[in-house]
Amino acid sequence: MRTYVFEPREKRRASLAAELENVGLQPLFVGEEFFETGLAPLTQPGSEHRAILIGESPNTHKQIRTVRASGCENPLIVLRDFRNSADTAAALDRGADDVIVSPIKGSEVIARINSIVRRFHGHASESVVVGEITAYFDGRDPLVSGARIKLSKREHSIFQHLALNSNKVISKNAIYDAVYGMCADQPFDKVIDVYICKLRKKIAAAAESGSQYIETIHGRGYKLSTPEEFSVPLDVLPQAIPVEARA
Repeated sequence: MRTYVFEPREKRRASLAAELENVGLQPLFVGEEFFETGLAPLTQPGSEHRAILIGESPNTHKQIRTVRASGCENPLIVLRDFRNSADTAAALDRGADDVIVSPIKGSEVIARINSIVRRFHGHASESVVVGEITAYFDGRDPLVSGARIKLSKREHSIFQHLALNSNKVISKNAIYDAVYGMCADQPFDKVIDVYICKLRKKIAAAAESGSQYIETIHGRGYKLSTPEEFSVPLDVLPQAIPVEARA
C-alpha cells in the first residue's frame, strides 16, 4: 500500500521507512510542496486507500486543513513526539483521522490505516463474509469454505479491494490505481485480468460450491458477490411460452 509521509527531520526518515516497509507499506517521503501540488491524484477513484502520515512540525494543522480542503478523504494520521491532549484534539477537529505518539511502530500504523479504510467502506469489523468466503482487512489471507487460501502480494491487494467493495462493481482502472498507483514500473492494465483469473481459480478450487465468486460486468468492471447475486446468462434464461401454447 502506497503511503505518503511528510517527515521534516531527515534523521528520522530511515528508521520510519524501515518500520513501514516491514509491514508491507510503501512509504513515499514528500516535502512541503506536496500539500500544494501533490494532492489532486489522491482525489481520484482507486486512490482513497493511500494514507497520509504527517510528522510533527509548526505547519501540521495547516497541512491537515489543506488536505481536507482539497477534497482528499484519504486516511490521515499525525505522528507526534509526545502526548499533548490539546494539540491532539485540535488535529482531530481539523480533519485528522488519528494521532500516534512515538515510538512509531509499523504494526500499529498499518492497523490504524486498515481500521480507517474499512470504516470508510462501511465495515466496522475486521472481516466481511461473502458466501463461503471470509475476507480479512488486517492482512490475513481469506478463508474459503473454512480453508485458508494463499494469495500473492498482488493477488491479496486486488482481492482486498474487491472485498472492501463487495457487492459493488469496481472498474478495472480503479483496481489498477489502488494496487499500482504511481509506481515507476507500472505494467499494462491487462495484468489485472490475469490476476482476476488466478483469484477465480484459487477461490473455485477451495469453495465447496465450486463458484468463482468474482463476476465480470462487461464494460464496467468486476464484482465480488455471492453466487446468488450473479447475473443469469441469456442462454440459460427460461424460454418464453408461445401464446398459442398457453391457450
